[in-house]
Amino acid sequence: MNTKEIRQLFPILHQEVNGHPLVYLDSAATSQKPVSVIEAIKHYYEWDNANVHRGVHTLGSRATDAYEGAREKVAKFINAKSTEEIIFTRGTTTALNLVATGYARSVCREGDEIVITPMEHHSNLIPWQQAAKATGAILKYIPLQEDGSISLEDVEQTITERTKIVSITYVSNVLGVINPVKEIAAIAHRKGAKMVVDGAQSTPHLKVDVQNLDCDFYALSGHKMCGPTGIGALYGKKALLQEMDPIEFGGEMIDHVDLYESTWKELPWKFEGGTPMIAGAVGLGAAIDFLESIGLDAIDRHEKQLTAYAMERMSTIDDLTIYGPRNDRAGLITFNLGEVHPHDVATVLDADGIAIRAGHHCCQPLMRWLKASSTARASFYLYNTEEDVDRLVASLIKTKEYFGHAIG
Repeated sequence: MNTKEIRQLFPILHQEVNGHPLVYLDSAATSQKPVSVIEAIKHYYEWDNANVHRGVHTLGSRATDAYEGAREKVAKFINAKSTEEIIFTRGTTTALNLVATGYARSVCREGDEIVITPMEHHSNLIPWQQAAKATGAILKYIPLQEDGSISLEDVEQTITERTKIVSITYVSNVLGVINPVKEIAAIAHRKGAKMVVDGAQSTPHLKVDVQNLDCDFYALSGHKMCGPTGIGALYGKKALLQEMDPIEFGGEMIDHVDLYESTWKELPWKFEGGTPMIAGAVGLGAAIDFLESIGLDAIDRHEKQLTAYAMERMSTIDDLTIYGPRNDRAGLITFNLGEVHPHDVATVLDADGIAIRAGHHCCQPLMRWLKASSTARASFYLYNTEEDVDRLVASLIKTKEYFGHAIG
């Protein structure tokens, strides 16, 4: 299936914004949804809407089958050993908080270390700050190289025998860096630490194999991979999840309840208190079906080619600064245009029907490392084309001319 055919499957792309055909270049924030995902959610609400794991009636059975079927799809998609290792969450943020609260606070003691990097999204930084404060652990950072990447030598030096947890993004949402998480996991394990991976930006674009990576936990969001908002998953090695206590309590996650004591269900349900995001899980399952019909390898190739083309075209614009490595990067480009504020850049582009992101991208420490208060970001996905890049470049040149007094 070529890109033109893929685009036909996304209804939202066939509209005009401010009198121009929409060019959507903000998939790192949230991806658009194909018809198959929208229809799957619609079908659930029209035909199968019921609570799961409870009613013995037909609708309840169908809803449960759809919900647990989606779990099976997630497990297969990232190559987990079993569905017991897949916990449905609201998204990556909730998944990382579950690990930081449910696991880290039980294993970390005063003087222990939690290691992350300065490129982390706030959702993979603040939970570890709080875990460190709660336990007396020390939060340490692997330093960044000049281009924003990290070196394995620095990883070796930063992780010590006192390190209990290493948590790193697979793909940076600002720099486009693809981190060597498999090699980092090996170093962490050799020194007795557990490896947590923020997979928000990697799962939609790269073929993920959690067993091959040998990570201990892996978090993902559905809305960045053609699925609905409000649904994601945490993968955890079974032995570690069995050790963890739940952090949400109530219906659905219990086995036996007495007046003063309660026991929990087995995995994965002990972590899914209350009525779950059933329609979201159905939509996530449909999104996985869609991505697999295209092929993650094909998506990766398309994005690499498109990003290389965009890097070449955008590098011709005077006074445009691109952040992150020049090569071997994910499908996004973060930049600044002279002294023009990124919000002004995004506003002019929006007037031309082009949607990009502007701001600190939930990475304020990284912005300070870049010596920038904020940046603009164009991010690409399987439905973007070279024509989209050409429109972006033309509009940036127009913006440069409009704000000429602020450049140079």
